[in-house]
Amino acid sequence: MASRAGPSGSRSAGPPVSASSTTDPVLRNALRYTISAREYALLHKYVISRSRVLKKRAPTVDTVTKMMEGESTGQRQRAGSASGGNKSATTAKGGKNKDGGKEKGVVEHTGADDYNARAVRHSLRVFVATGALMKLWGLAQGKLLGKGAATGGDNKKQPLHKSGTLRLSLSLSTILLMYRLLFRFFTRLRAHLLDPSAKPFRVRNPRTAGMLTSPYAPAVGASLAGLVLGVYPSQQLRMSIAVYVAFRALEFGWNCAEENGMVWGWEKGVNGKPDRMRARPWWWGSWMLQPLAFGQLLHAVVFDRDCFPKSYGDFIFKHSTTYLHPKPDEFPLSIKWPKTYEIVDSLAEMARLNWPAFISPTLFPGKEDTLPAALTSIAPLTSGAHPLITSLSCATLHPSDPSCTRTFLTFWLRSFPPLTRFLLLAYSVMVLPKFKALYNFPVSTLRYIISRALRTSAFATGSIATAWSSICFFQSWFPRTFLSTQRFFLGGFLAGFWAFIERKRGRPAFIYSAKLSVDSLWKVGVKRRWWRAMKGGDVWVFVLALMLTGVVYERDARAIKEANWRKGISWVRGEGFRDWSVEEDEEEDEGRE
Repeated sequence: MASRAGPSGSRSAGPPVSASSTTDPVLRNALRYTISAREYALLHKYVISRSRVLKKRAPTVDTVTKMMEGESTGQRQRAGSASGGNKSATTAKGGKNKDGGKEKGVVEHTGADDYNARAVRHSLRVFVATGALMKLWGLAQGKLLGKGAATGGDNKKQPLHKSGTLRLSLSLSTILLMYRLLFRFFTRLRAHLLDPSAKPFRVRNPRTAGMLTSPYAPAVGASLAGLVLGVYPSQQLRMSIAVYVAFRALEFGWNCAEENGMVWGWEKGVNGKPDRMRARPWWWGSWMLQPLAFGQLLHAVVFDRDCFPKSYGDFIFKHSTTYLHPKPDEFPLSIKWPKTYEIVDSLAEMARLNWPAFISPTLFPGKEDTLPAALTSIAPLTSGAHPLITSLSCATLHPSDPSCTRTFLTFWLRSFPPLTRFLLLAYSVMVLPKFKALYNFPVSTLRYIISRALRTSAFATGSIATAWSSICFFQSWFPRTFLSTQRFFLGGFLAGFWAFIERKRGRPAFIYSAKLSVDSLWKVGVKRRWWRAMKGGDVWVFVLALMLTGVVYERDARAIKEANWRKGISWVRGEGFRDWSVEEDEEEDEGRE
C-alpha cells in the first residue's frame, strides 16, 4: 500500500491501489467525512513525508483521492498534469500563500471535497472539540474549586443522554450542519426562482416569490438552525450564549445602521439633496450603557440577590471594606459579627422601613429598642457607632466616623493605590506578547500602560465609592419616604457616569456589564411577575440574533468590525475562513487601476 509521490507525479514505489479499495463506499465516506484531500496533502507534505515509517505505511495523496472519488478523478488529474507541463500543484480559488504566490507542493482537489461532506466534517470536529473543552473545563474546576464546586454539589452520575457535555456538543455541531445545509438550500432555491423559466411562478405568487428571492432569504432561512440550541437543557450557560450572541448581533446592526446614515442622518448639499452623513457626537458611546446597567445591578444585589451574578458581587464587596467592615481581631468570639450579605440585607430592610433614624446606645444606654426587630443582626456594628450619627444607614456603613465625605475620601485612599498596582501588573503582562512595540517605542508603550491602569482604576474605584456614598447622600437630602427603595437604582445610575473616564477603551467592560444587567433584569422580571417566562424564549432570542447577524453580513460585511468575526461568519456559511469584504475591496481597487 505504501507508495511515493514526487512533486511531478512520479510513479509510486509501492503496489498499485486495488479497485476494491478505491470503490469501497464505507472507506471512501469515512475518508471524506474525516479529512479533505487538501488537508491530507498538507499533512503528507509536512508530517508524513518526513518520517520513513509513516511514509512507507501511509497512502499517497493520489491514493487518498482515488479512495474518495474513484478512478475517474485520478485519470482527470493525470490528464491535467500532463497538459500542464512541469506544474506540480493545482490550486483552487484562494490558494495563495502569504507572499502572493501559489502554495507549492499542495494539491487542492476541488471535486473531492463537496459542500455536504465538508459540512459534515466540520460539524463532527465541532462536536469533538466542544466535548474535549467541556471535559477540560470540568477538570480545571475540579482542581481549582474542588470536586463539589465542579459538579455543583451533585456527585451522582447522570445517564449519557442527560449529560450536559454531550448535549452541548450535539447542539453546537448540529447548528453548524443545519445552518450550512439550510443556507445552501435557500441559496439554490433563490437562484432557481430568479431564473427566467420560473417567471410564471413569480407572477402567480408575487409575495412568496419576493420573500424567497430576497438577497437576505438564505441568511433568514438558515437562522432557523438556531432552534437546535434547545437540545441543550435550559441552564445558565444556554441563557448566557443567547444573551452574548444577541448583544453581538445588536452591535452589528447598530454599526450597519450608523454607517449607512440611518441614525444621525445626512447633511444636505447645495442642491438640497443628501450630501454626506452627519458625524457621531463626540460624547456618544457604549459608556452610556453603564448608568443603566449599574443602577439595575445595584438594585438587584440589594433586593433580588438570587437574580444577581455572584462573581460580580464578590468583586465589588471585596473592594468595599471601608463600608462593609470585617470582624475586628479583638472582637469577642462569643458574639456573632454580621457578614457582608447580612449587612446588605439590612440596607434593604431599612429601605422597606423608610429609613428609620439612628438611636445611639451611647446617648441612651437604658433604651432597649434602639433597633427595629428586623435589624438586630447589625447590632454589633451600631452599638458602638459615633453618637453624632443620625442615620441608621450611616451607623451601619461607617460607624466610627460621623462624616460621610471623609469616609468617601478614605475609600479612595485605601482602594485606588492597590487597585492601580494590580492593573499595572495586569496590563504589563498583556503587553508582553507585543514585545516589539515595547522595544521600538518604549516611552509610548509605558505611557499607554500607566494611563490605562490609572483610568481603569479611577473608573472602578469611583463607581464603587459613588454607589455606597450615594446612600448617605440621599439620606441627608431626601425625605425618608421619597424613593425609599428606588434610591439604590439612582445611586448605581450616578455611579455609572464614571465610565466616561474610560469611554475610549472600556467598551468590553461596558458590554459585559450590560449583558449581566440584561440577564439579571430578565430574572427579576420573571420573579416579580412583570412578565412571563416563555418556554424556550432564550432559544428564539438566539435564532433572531443569528438572523440579524446574517442580514447585516449580507447587507454590509464591513459593519462587523472584527476581521476574525467576518471570517468566522463566512466559515459558518460554508464559504471558507476568509474575509470576503477585504478581498472585494482589493478586487475593486485592481479594477480601477
